[in-house]
Amino acid sequence: MATPEFILRLRKHVGHELLWLTGVTGVVVDPGDRVLLHQRADDGCWAPPGGILEPGEQPAAALAREVAEETGIRVVPERVACVVTEPPWTYSNGDVVQILDITFRCRPIGGELRLDRDESLDVGWFSVEELPKMREALQRRIRLARDERGEAWYQPYGE
Repeated sequence: MATPEFILRLRKHVGHELLWLTGVTGVVVDPGDRVLLHQRADDGCWAPPGGILEPGEQPAAALAREVAEETGIRVVPERVACVVTEPPWTYSNGDVVQILDITFRCRPIGGELRLDRDESLDVGWFSVEELPKMREALQRRIRLARDERGEAWYQPYGE
């Protein structure tokens, strides 16, 4: 995956030290209740599409951009499903990040499924019963986005 230019500039100053970043995830649910996933090129894992906000970018706009880039599908973010801080993550090159993730439930409005060879090894629509194995945090995001309660989930204070 291409590292955003602003992160490359920051890394010149902080090296591999922890960077605090804001990410967005899109749980795209089609009319047949299938979920859009892509197999990430950086680690081979299946995940909902998403990415890092560029400086000054609005979260919903960033998400729509990321989903289109990674899968070819155009979406409308409908609501925030959850807001969580993930544990620190170390990339294979030694860079450490910690991400505040904003997950949106999205509705597809067009486009055609396609691969972005830079960021995705595979893309597809999956029924909930057919979801490939993925990290628990990603499974939770999908569950919360499919939940019809309408309110965003967050880690309760003190937990």
